[in-house]
Amino acid sequence: MIAAKENDIEDWTSGYVADIGYTYGYYPELNPLTTRMSFLYAGVAPPNVTTACELGFGQGVSVNMHAAASQVEWWGTDFNPAQAGFAQELAQASGAKATLFDESFAEFCARPDLPPMDYVGLHGIWSWISDENRAVIVDFVRRKLKVGGVLYVSYNTQPGWAAMVPLRDLFVEHAAVMGSPGEGRVSRVDAALAFSEKLLATNPAFARANPNIPERLKKVATHNRNYLAHEYFNRDWQPMSFGRMAQWLGPAKLTYAGSANCLELVDAMNLTPAQQALLAEIPDPGFRQTVRDFCINQGFRKDYWVKGARQLTAAEQVDALRRQSVVLVAPKDEVTFKAAGAQGEMLLNEDIYRPMLDILSDHKPKTIGEIEKGLQDRQITFGQLVQAIMVLTGKGAVQPAHEAATIEQARPSCDKLNRQLMKAAAFGKDVNYMASPVTGGAVSAPRFHQLFLSSVAQGKKKPADWARDAWTLLSAQSQQIVKDGKTLATPEENLAELTSQATEFKEKRLAVLTALGVI
Repeated sequence: MIAAKENDIEDWTSGYVADIGYTYGYYPELNPLTTRMSFLYAGVAPPNVTTACELGFGQGVSVNMHAAASQVEWWGTDFNPAQAGFAQELAQASGAKATLFDESFAEFCARPDLPPMDYVGLHGIWSWISDENRAVIVDFVRRKLKVGGVLYVSYNTQPGWAAMVPLRDLFVEHAAVMGSPGEGRVSRVDAALAFSEKLLATNPAFARANPNIPERLKKVATHNRNYLAHEYFNRDWQPMSFGRMAQWLGPAKLTYAGSANCLELVDAMNLTPAQQALLAEIPDPGFRQTVRDFCINQGFRKDYWVKGARQLTAAEQVDALRRQSVVLVAPKDEVTFKAAGAQGEMLLNEDIYRPMLDILSDHKPKTIGEIEKGLQDRQITFGQLVQAIMVLTGKGAVQPAHEAATIEQARPSCDKLNRQLMKAAAFGKDVNYMASPVTGGAVSAPRFHQLFLSSVAQGKKKPADWARDAWTLLSAQSQQIVKDGKTLATPEENLAELTSQATEFKEKRLAVLTALGVI
């Protein structure tokens, strides 16, 4: 009977981990506003997104944020019913236009009620599914993506994974051969990691030939176990070269539009002068991407593809960029003048970045053209300005912003979703984000910040009051704060720490979140 039950599970999961839930992550690359910025930077006309779809939405955090914080009609599916149920609860709470299912890709992509799409996104899906499911997705994109529409897809990439592939296969085989289903998925993950560490401790020839492997294993072991189960322990897992990806997407008439990783768009941060010169000699854009992956040892690509790319003229590109709004989403004093690329950490020119941050420091949306005017006496070129905006976006300090009318239209559904998230935070749900009608997506807001915001929403103005409200919730659930690895034992210690955090929240975060329409 047990074996039959396992086979039944295998049938509906198609080899994908389904017995533990995925993490409550948010992925800004799925935000159509982020897409627009990347397209404009690449000189490609972005689509006007009114209908969108996310395939494999996990817990549904991203799809719900993007639906609530815009006027876009979102559709999506995730085969895991527990995850789909949570996502549907969020959609119902916000009242946004999000129609979400727990169907397989084959079932969902065959639905007759799906509209043509301007945008299709799948994050962390492609490398972890079978060729049969990849074929279903490509056919769906071929049939449903509009001309000029965008596909966002992220996937594990060669050559960055080349040395890790054998170790990942060892994980899976150990879990299958040495583990037992009764001990639970997390225990099997832990056992596989422990065995791999024991193996590397014997100094095998594999480790000597791949000297970075022991350090990578140590890094892997620090990750959340639910994440590791989904990342490494699925039946299907295939890092793919860019060229192979292009072959897969060819039948859907897609061409590569550019990276969704804003920092990767800045060559000076990722490539040596010799590498840039080599790439400039390659006329084929696809092969150029393949060679670039070797230059930076790419392990994970985040790519935008388009059905029928229309190149903008130089004048069109500059005009569209000048009209694009952006907003500072982090406290100005916390933005460092450093950024990391494949070439390591680089210092940013403070003469360019500091006056830009000063202009954006009120956390209100401003067009790039308005920023340009504010910098006109600084001898900063338009090209330098735009590149700096992309770097700050890649750092998570700046995000594209909606126009004023769209912000007001999205505010009611964001308010409803945020109330639901604050209510869930009282019970420890790990959704560390809230919806912003300004950015069209999510901004960071860990649990305690959500608890403080809940008190603010009740009209309480003092950090001491917010801390008392939070401690009332925590103590009722027999929870205590851990600080510097030590559990705070007494109510006085916990209340003091919460008051300190609430005070810092008021001084550094509350004004930002208020400006972004979160509260």
